[in-house]
Amino acid sequence: MSKKTIVYLVVAALVALFGLAGCGGQKPAANEGKATVLKVGTEPSFAPFEFQDEKSKDYVGFDMDLIRAIGKQMGAEVEIQSMGFDGLIPALEAGNIDVAVSGMTITEERAQKVNFSKPYYKSGLTVVVKTGNNTIKGFGDLEGKKIGAQIGTTGAEEAKKIKNAQVREFNTPPEAFMELKAGGVDAVINDKPVNDYFMKETGSKDAQQVGEPLTAEDYGIAMSKKNTELADKINKALDELKQNGEYDKIYEKWFGKKP
Repeated sequence: MSKKTIVYLVVAALVALFGLAGCGGQKPAANEGKATVLKVGTEPSFAPFEFQDEKSKDYVGFDMDLIRAIGKQMGAEVEIQSMGFDGLIPALEAGNIDVAVSGMTITEERAQKVNFSKPYYKSGLTVVVKTGNNTIKGFGDLEGKKIGAQIGTTGAEEAKKIKNAQVREFNTPPEAFMELKAGGVDAVINDKPVNDYFMKETGSKDAQQVGEPLTAEDYGIAMSKKNTELADKINKALDELKQNGEYDKIYEKWFGKKP
């Protein structure tokens, strides 16, 4: 092989090498141009916070509108997954979802496992009984009664504190209400706005809400303790929605009044 040929091959190789490097530098990154995805877990039987629309099958409700607005404010695409309420925190811990928004009360026990956003809704627990039941007028009359509640909720925790109560836990609030209607339980303990919505939908023909709320509870958006950066972004977006009036619009849409 002549020196001329060797020089030519070396030059050709260098041109090819730098040409490929140049092309590689111009290639967009794998995620460039793609929206950030926010994986959201919820238990969609907690109307009016989260439930499935019968016609569209979309997940709708106050929580669903709020988390979509938060995602939009963050520039993220929201993907909602349905799962059992008692499976939400394990799903966060396993990294299967980024956030859980499901009318979840901020408690010390839960806060040991997950990070919570700033509170976004204030709730409380109330009692629902069958229409015409005059023996139960509030929490003080539940001793020794059969009580229904949703598994993993603060309603179930409070029911278990009642002396001699027979507590039955259900996967969803509608299941507890159905059991009340059938006479399988004497009362149901649940979050007041959910009970309010149930009463509104049934027209109080099957059940009635009695007594004063037992507790004042704050709902929060739950996230993995490993992702503190996400918690900051969620809180920032929530603050911005309250400042620009979007939060008030969503609240009024679902509760008929301003917060």
